[in-house]
Amino acid sequence: MKFFTMAWFSPAHTEPMKTRATTAPPRNMPNGFRNLNIVTGKEKKRRRIEDVTEKMAVVGGHGDAGCDWDGRWNHVRKFLERPGPFTHPDFEPSTESLQFLLETCKILVIGAGGLGCELLKNLGLSGFRLIHVVDMDTIDLSNLNRQFLFRPKDVGRSKAEVAADFINSRIPGCRVVPYPFHPRFSQLKNTSDIVYEFHIIVCGLDSILARRWMNGMLISLLSYEDGVLDPSSIIPLIDGGTEGFKGNARVILPGMTACIDCTLELYPPQINFPMCTIASMPRLPEHCIEYARILQWPKEKPFGDISLDGDNPEHIAWVFERAQERAAEFNITGVTYRLTQGVVKRIIPAVASTNAVIAELGLSDGQELAVADVTTPQTVLFKLNFTT
Repeated sequence: MKFFTMAWFSPAHTEPMKTRATTAPPRNMPNGFRNLNIVTGKEKKRRRIEDVTEKMAVVGGHGDAGCDWDGRWNHVRKFLERPGPFTHPDFEPSTESLQFLLETCKILVIGAGGLGCELLKNLGLSGFRLIHVVDMDTIDLSNLNRQFLFRPKDVGRSKAEVAADFINSRIPGCRVVPYPFHPRFSQLKNTSDIVYEFHIIVCGLDSILARRWMNGMLISLLSYEDGVLDPSSIIPLIDGGTEGFKGNARVILPGMTACIDCTLELYPPQINFPMCTIASMPRLPEHCIEYARILQWPKEKPFGDISLDGDNPEHIAWVFERAQERAAEFNITGVTYRLTQGVVKRIIPAVASTNAVIAELGLSDGQELAVADVTTPQTVLFKLNFTT
């Protein structure tokens, strides 16, 4: 049996004077009385939101003790301060773990795209407060369907800056420092000194070259004493990636486990088309786009002696027009502007739900690594099995 609450209002009051529970409203009840139930439900929801907002009020800005209201981290304490059936045998519950996450642990997130947005949200809501994010890309309109930290007004702005502003404004106490594309950042020579400050590196990249660069950087930071690896020099790398409904997340301990260069064959090969097919026997719309990109662009040089820029709308439009001409010549259909963008920029299909799952796996691994840092001085010697 369905119940509803009916409230009676007085013209001089905005609050309900009397409420009572009854069964479903009679069919002959006027519509005005039926709407009272809806009004009351909205009012209750508004009050709940106000109560939560008051609890989340930050006294004196982010970082003050006022942002930690009673019970805020109860969900995190449940798995940091007690053992469980799926925890590693070496796991030591500790009340110090949460304080380490809140006050000490520094995380570097590389990439603020589909996976990076999920990672930043998960990290901020799980107690990680000292987060730095690197992304030299800008927001495109096509990003908005899955990269939920961005809005239409943010198109053209730096992903790192917008993502950091969003997290800082929505999660009290969290301090995200952005590193967007900037001449000063691109000319840094002591990048290794900056990376060494972090406890964990989390990658949400779509480039194998960028992964290999970061992998090499972490390996270069390793130190050995009499041929024995110093565990304190290890900075764990959590790497995640998605492609459509497929995805993976793994932890790499430089110098101890197989690194990215050791497992390059695990990454899907880049799709390439035979040159003879592109030049003489195109059968797919992708062949026509590749013909315009590989053969016509360097030959005609439509914008002078510069290379094709996949982020330049004028360059994409030129390739799109030439690809349409090529397709019409061979009676091929399916050449669209969006497909042209995808082929030129090597865009991989992205699904928001896949990003969410992979980000959650990476977060679980990151929490275990952080707990290992505070419970044992030798970082992550036993972090090869995960609760996920």
